[in-house]
Amino acid sequence: MGNNYRVDREMVARDWPALVLLLLMFAAGAVTYPHLPAQVPAHWNLRGEVDSYFSRFWGAFALPLLAAGIYLGMLFSPCLDPKRNNYLRFLEAYRAVRIGLVLFLAVLYALTLATALGGPADLVSRVTPPALGILFIITGNYLTRVRFNYLFGIRTPWTLASEEVWRRTHRFAGPVFVAAGLVDVVTAFLPAPINFVIGVGAIMGAGAITTLYSYLVYRRVNG
Repeated sequence: MGNNYRVDREMVARDWPALVLLLLMFAAGAVTYPHLPAQVPAHWNLRGEVDSYFSRFWGAFALPLLAAGIYLGMLFSPCLDPKRNNYLRFLEAYRAVRIGLVLFLAVLYALTLATALGGPADLVSRVTPPALGILFIITGNYLTRVRFNYLFGIRTPWTLASEEVWRRTHRFAGPVFVAAGLVDVVTAFLPAPINFVIGVGAIMGAGAITTLYSYLVYRRVNG
């Protein structure tokens, strides 16, 4: 790959788990399409009740298309980043989060199909919070490795203004995100809507604490 970030055959080959998941998602959509109801659950409220629906086509393919779009966006967007070569310093961390996002969307898609095909009504509300928690644990474990860039990571006005603030904020944010993820995993044992309220609260709290920390560090560094 040399000294420049570029998408080549080797990079794509290392992403094989994400590619397999995407292929399975589209295959599942094609196989289940004839068996799906005319209205497929698309959104659940805090109580775990369906409050909006997809058509059959979008129920089968919206999440696979979204997952593919996010994956391709993450794969190619560093090419547009003025700091794109910094990605070479955390390629494995970036890959782990990229694959983790596809995995999360694949789980969400499987839950949606299972519910649409007659599975337990509370399946999504039970499994989504811990699945999101696992994604945050994965992300938090790799945040400390993320180097300064403009598209990925904790991007606040203060981290983007100082590489030192960026470094300290990401070192701080890693354990905070892991802790929020663990809280979300534990909510699997709680009833709706408590599990969603606590889970979303933990994630929002992690974001707020990290943002505040980046501001305080900026004040300290530039004080």
